[in-house]
Amino acid sequence: MKIVRGLRISARQLGAHRTRTALSLLGIVIGVSSVIAMVAVGHGARQEVMGRIEAMGTDLIMVTPAQIRTSVGRMQPRGTFTTLTPQDAEALLEEVPQVMAAAPWASRRLPVTAEGRTSTTNVMGITPEVLDVLTVGTATGSFYTDRDEITAGRSAVLGPTVARALFGEEPAVGRRILIGQIPFEIIGVLRPRGADISGADQDDVVMIPLRTALRRVLNQDWLGGIYLRARGGTEMDEAADQVRWLLRERHRLDRTNADDDFEIQTQLEIMAAHREIGDTFTTLVGGIAAVSLLVGGVGILAVMLMSVKERTREIGLRLAVGAKRRDVRTQFLTEAVMLGTGGGLAGIALGFAGIAVLALATDWAVQVEPLSVGLSFGFALLVGVFFGVYPAHRASLLDPVEALRSE
Repeated sequence: MKIVRGLRISARQLGAHRTRTALSLLGIVIGVSSVIAMVAVGHGARQEVMGRIEAMGTDLIMVTPAQIRTSVGRMQPRGTFTTLTPQDAEALLEEVPQVMAAAPWASRRLPVTAEGRTSTTNVMGITPEVLDVLTVGTATGSFYTDRDEITAGRSAVLGPTVARALFGEEPAVGRRILIGQIPFEIIGVLRPRGADISGADQDDVVMIPLRTALRRVLNQDWLGGIYLRARGGTEMDEAADQVRWLLRERHRLDRTNADDDFEIQTQLEIMAAHREIGDTFTTLVGGIAAVSLLVGGVGILAVMLMSVKERTREIGLRLAVGAKRRDVRTQFLTEAVMLGTGGGLAGIALGFAGIAVLALATDWAVQVEPLSVGLSFGFALLVGVFFGVYPAHRASLLDPVEALRSE
């Protein structure tokens, strides 16, 4: 009964100053809702990125020509290297047991023309083995074959973005395009793949046989990279080490003790890096949003100090008729906790409403993290207690005689 009576008194006091109470809750509400919404956006984005990486397979190894140096604590590529060749890809497939398939590639952004329309896109020369290495397939038509690769054929497979840019909604298979001044026949259109983990459109591409690209389009004999698919059950770190050892031997780097002129990345490494980045971003955003909770706590402190000042005579009267100091302290602390609890609950409701609006109005991936809801509410409650202790303690120390004399 004593607890219920205390809650009723606290609710009546807070309700008597609705505007002031609402303003003191505003910081808590904004803080809790921001934490919940921002963490949901960050967690959803991370899950989406992880899903895209996993869709490519966790047994993918990527080799690119680059020299990696540490600068200001960060790993950064330096220089342009032309030492990665198609022969390297053949050697990796033949001499590294862990490698099941290899798809060497080279690319450059070039204008592509068809029937008076031009689109600047990513022209990628790549071998047909890409079908075994990446999640690539055709929606209409077919992919070029090993015969096209051997004979440097002029067959092209378009990404959906390029197909729409050049032909609209009309069928593209069977038509011709010009890459520079070289004609190609469209034999297929790829299945949509959407954006990659960096946000680039994977459908904005024209794939042609690698030999054709190197000899007739790009006029070069080096690669932009090699996609490797490891055998099932292979330890990815061991496979990457074997790839590195063979490439260093072929490029004669061990003889001069030179740095690698290539970079090797596995999907597992990329997943770990993006997971770490996502966690850091979510923590940072959640921390920034949590600052408003502290601002809300200052609001609670101000309201409680004001309440102590306004109710000095009441406090003196209660102490004079036999109330204990801990009763006064408990009464004001209860009001502070009610403010923190009310702000936390209202913030949760507003946070879920904001998440629903984001999900409906945008294409952002949002995913509620139960832990963020619990932590933000618990922090709001803790803020109420923390900023309510001093006013409650101050009220309990009032001298009854002096309090009754106050006006």
